[in-house]
Amino acid sequence: MKQKNQKILIILCLFATYFIWGSTYFAIKIGIESFPPFLMAGMRFTAAGLILYTVMRYLGSPNLTLSQWRGAMIIGLLLPAMGNGIVCYVQQTISSSLAALSIATAPIWMAIFSAFWGHYPSKQEWVGIAIGFVGIVLLNLGSSLHGDLTSAFLLMLAAACWSYGSVWSKHLSMPKGLMASASQMLCGGVVLLLFSVTRHEVWPLHISKKSWLAMLFLVLLGSLVAYSAYQYLLKTVRPLVATSNTFINPIVAFALGIGLVNEHASQIEFIALAVILLGVFLVLSYNEQKVEKSV
Repeated sequence: MKQKNQKILIILCLFATYFIWGSTYFAIKIGIESFPPFLMAGMRFTAAGLILYTVMRYLGSPNLTLSQWRGAMIIGLLLPAMGNGIVCYVQQTISSSLAALSIATAPIWMAIFSAFWGHYPSKQEWVGIAIGFVGIVLLNLGSSLHGDLTSAFLLMLAAACWSYGSVWSKHLSMPKGLMASASQMLCGGVVLLLFSVTRHEVWPLHISKKSWLAMLFLVLLGSLVAYSAYQYLLKTVRPLVATSNTFINPIVAFALGIGLVNEHASQIEFIALAVILLGVFLVLSYNEQKVEKSV
């Protein structure tokens, strides 16, 4: 009975990381119809961080030490602030599906950045990295990013920041469990709100109902439920299964963008999607093979 309940929970968690995270790009697009991008991202992560931090403290989790707050600030800056904040900014001018496709390159960047800590890419990973960058070139040459060097650079920067922060977080002092997520979101959210102030973003005069719903979705589901589900998967299933959302999220974003708001995807964008996902698969499948051999 216990094993059956665990299987059901794993399926629910996979559903959350596949479809909730895949839907956040569409939700961001709806949210920034009313909210300025950095204000929206800052509100999202600050609210989610405060909620989770309060719950964890109530449940008995200890407060962070100074070194843990320092680590949370670094990762909060790289992941929520730069990794997600930049995506919110760029989605003002590009489709949600294109943003999701660009961020799908994160595992490729992670394989590269792991070399900073002595984990050099294998031959298979180098092949995956090379194929992934071919997909990036196709994406930038044949999509709506063609000629928009600023947006292309910012999307690659967002993916690189998210990946570098993900790798670096393993080597920083961090609190245990969900308190790490709470502190990172809280720090990243505050940074985003401060940056919103420096850019003179103002509270919108009118906020549509669907933008409020998008914000609620991002706070409760995108930032709380899906991340918690991902943490559970990391502890209970094989790494390739836990990170398999990398393959599904762009497809979900494409389906929502094209199906609900009539976003247009060119043939070259679909080809780039296939090429990038092939590269990501080679990188992740090698890591899975290493884990299985070490068990």
